[in-house]
Amino acid sequence: MSRSGPLLLSIGVVAIEFAAAVTGFVASTLLPVVAVDLAAKDQLGLLIAGTTLGLFVALPLASRVLNRLGARATLAAGMISYLGGLALAATSQTAWVFALGQFCAGTASGLLGVFGISAAIQHLDDRLRVRVVAVSSAMWIVPALVGPAATLGLEQLVGWRWTLLLPVPFVLFGRLLVVRAVRSPVDAAPRPWGRTLLIPLGALVVVLSAGWWPPAIVGASVTVVGMMSLMPTGTARLRPGTPAALGAMMLFGVGYFGADSLITVLLTDGFRMSLGQAAVILSAAPLGWAVTSLVAAQLTSPHLPAIGLGMTALATGAIALGGSFPVLLIAWGVGGIGVGLAYPGLYVRATTAGSSGFTATELATAVITAECTGQLLGRAIGGALASTSTWGLFASYAVFTLALAAAALAARARS
Repeated sequence: MSRSGPLLLSIGVVAIEFAAAVTGFVASTLLPVVAVDLAAKDQLGLLIAGTTLGLFVALPLASRVLNRLGARATLAAGMISYLGGLALAATSQTAWVFALGQFCAGTASGLLGVFGISAAIQHLDDRLRVRVVAVSSAMWIVPALVGPAATLGLEQLVGWRWTLLLPVPFVLFGRLLVVRAVRSPVDAAPRPWGRTLLIPLGALVVVLSAGWWPPAIVGASVTVVGMMSLMPTGTARLRPGTPAALGAMMLFGVGYFGADSLITVLLTDGFRMSLGQAAVILSAAPLGWAVTSLVAAQLTSPHLPAIGLGMTALATGAIALGGSFPVLLIAWGVGGIGVGLAYPGLYVRATTAGSSGFTATELATAVITAECTGQLLGRAIGGALASTSTWGLFASYAVFTLALAAAALAARARS
């Protein structure tokens, strides 16, 4: 890597996070509109889990494609797949076709996922990495302030289908910077096919269970088994240090991202709020997360991850209890502040080898797998429950609250 490589890589990672913020706000804001237009209120799991399912299918492919094609050709193949998937979702007439389009887009994003994070772990020291995490969190500030309103305005102007394409230029920019900074593949050893594919396979069973508990429990169990088979030894037991941090990261993904993916549906269907009010509340947590991360990155207390995750658990439970618009806005904002306190320290702890001997690739694989498995499980379980009835929607928030409380307990186990 050249002398300017670490700076370029850092900017690329931050740009990718900005693109993720734009993508997240567009998807969450449009979810109620898409569900109504596609007559898919009983298929919410399909609408929200397709992207993450595609990511896990891509993970075994990523290192193989990179080693064979190189970074530039992989970028080109990934962007063609990404654009094709978005086009398919934007022209869909059914939930299944929409999910297939999101699946293709997620697969494309996963092609460079391990490459980018492995490069950051290998080429950025711990001090720079924690700053990159903090600045990446700050990239949610502008999208949180203007994203929901801009998405709703654009949806009214051109419809949700064209609005779905809004993140494209931001995604392109970030990926180009990362590939330019690290021109050759990182030490990305091929991931095992079978164990990696257990994760999306189990989640798909949860999505298709439509709230029927026996297959849902089996599917969730298969996903967890697949994840644990890829984790460092001791993760299932929450062994202090990196393993406990990875376990906490997975539980955090279940609770926070599950709740975030359904909050607009909870507010509009469960509490009969307008989509505009729901969009404002949606932005409160990411805004709190982003601003707080800038401060938390300067703090060294080992207790911050547990304290922050405990705050987010309480806030998620409070959201499910309902209340006036100001009360829910404050509650979800407090949840984001908790994540802002917890995430920088938790992420660095999960990606720091210490004396364990983990390589950059192993850590990149583990942290991607842990957080994304949590996201996938949270969205799959939440979508399956919410598709059954309004009571199922509220039950999903009980699950999210328990997951975050468990993450707070896991975060207490430190080296």
